Amino acid sequence: MKPLAALLLVATSLSAQGVPQWEHDYQSALRRAKAEHKVIFMDLWTEWCGPCQYLQKNVFPSAEGQAALAKVIPFSALVQKRDGTPVPEGTRLADQFQLNAFPTMVILDANGKELRRQVGTFRTGAEFATWLNAR
Repeated sequence: MKPLAALLLVATSLSAQGVPQWEHDYQSALRRAKAEHKVIFMDLWTEWCGPCQYLQKNVFPSAEGQAALAKVIPFSALVQKRDGTPVPEGTRLADQFQLNAFPTMVILDANGKELRRQVGTFRTGAEFATWLNAR
């Protein structure tokens, strides 16, 4: 097999395994959710939030977290930078979804309607996957 063909085969298998592709723009997440007929997993977080950092470093990248995220449209919405500076889109979404704590994770349908939410962190990828996979 030629090197390029082998590379394409590996890339195709990774896509088939469902490696999640995170969105960082709300409208893009909505468009993808409609096109792929999936719900959106929205993570609203800040750079100064310890539990938010724990999710991003330990829970989402876990094998269970990756498998669960591959079944949805994962969308990351940064609300505030480390120094407290607000991020416009994240702040608008925090207001729209009436956030009162970080992290807040929201499941949305393809039209942006909230289906359910989790306030606070998960300890493990398995715990997160159980919550995310519940319909």
